[in-house]
Amino acid sequence: MINLENISFDHCIKCTVCTIYCPVARNTHLFPGPKQSGPDAERLRIKNPRLVDASLKYCTNCKRCEIACPSNVKIADIIQDAKWKYTRVFWFRPRDFFMSRTDLAGSAATMFAPLVNFVVSLTIVKLLMEFFLRIPSARAFPTYNNGTFTSWFKKIRGHQGGFKNRVTYFHGCFVNYNKRSLGEDLVRVLNSMKIGVDVVREKCCGVPLIANGYLTRARKNARYNIASLSEQKKSNSGIIVTTSSSCAFALKHEYANLLGLDNSAIYSNTEYITKYLFDRFEDGNIPDMKPVHIRAAYHAPCHLERLGGVMYTIDILKRIPGLDLVILNSECCGIAGTYGFKKEYYKVSQDIGQHLFKLIDRANPEYVITDCETCAMQIEMNTQYQVIHPVTLLAMALK
Repeated sequence: MINLENISFDHCIKCTVCTIYCPVARNTHLFPGPKQSGPDAERLRIKNPRLVDASLKYCTNCKRCEIACPSNVKIADIIQDAKWKYTRVFWFRPRDFFMSRTDLAGSAATMFAPLVNFVVSLTIVKLLMEFFLRIPSARAFPTYNNGTFTSWFKKIRGHQGGFKNRVTYFHGCFVNYNKRSLGEDLVRVLNSMKIGVDVVREKCCGVPLIANGYLTRARKNARYNIASLSEQKKSNSGIIVTTSSSCAFALKHEYANLLGLDNSAIYSNTEYITKYLFDRFEDGNIPDMKPVHIRAAYHAPCHLERLGGVMYTIDILKRIPGLDLVILNSECCGIAGTYGFKKEYYKVSQDIGQHLFKLIDRANPEYVITDCETCAMQIEMNTQYQVIHPVTLLAMALK
């Protein structure tokens, strides 16, 4: 039976522009494209769920189809919903289970970070993971911090209360377990602008859970985050910032559109960090910066494009003195979160990214800049360049 609250598929005008912009359909014949797997097939699935097409699993949920769609059809949401609603999957799939439980894996790994980082880098371990877990041995894993960001933040929390203006920082799993330095850079940049930082208890935003089909768990995490973040509004400015473009997209859009939750308590006051910084810069609150004399290439992540936030990142970067910025027409990097960590999708993931890797080589930068943590993993694995976050570059420019 048709759900009258979700018939955006009926707005499709069959222009196929979404398929033209789809990085997966462009690189494999196994995925017919967003129009065919989304709006077209949804009409059939409503009549008979057994008509579900196995090609759904190749969708990366990059949202590029939704960016291109002239009719505002939620194509990626339709595909993701159908993928897990109509496809029978086992609840316990070891690889997908641990990849989607980033809090569980991260909290354990940071306790023994040097050992974990060493063991995971061993060739024999990679071969065993490929054989038993179907994780490609060629895939490079991110390293873990020796200690979490939240543990570090407890040491400086008292100092943050001295600032009249404060924001709540949704740091996400990557900063907490893998890249604590990015969280430290954010605190440095905001403090230099006389803005304090608050951190509340949070769970994984839910993006890895959604990608692996654990929607019930994703909703549980989302409800927890909505409650925790909305409660914090009482003690500071009410603004929530994040340095992960995918976390920002999940908090603002996936919670409501895909998980069906009421996120109105946090929607309007949640911002990706460069949008927040742009507004402060426009008000005249710009930190003192020195010339960096760096040539850098900027790659815009898919989720940030869908969020409409790329222009703010570019504006912030252009304000850094001495930065020679090359803006890449790069489209998707191919990794799509945990997608590129799965053997069955690894070749597609790598094929999608080839255009970007070539563009970076032609730009010949000293650094590559991107807002997405998994984009950074993909680029560093496939090129010779170090990848940094826009906030880290700002921190490097501080006097």
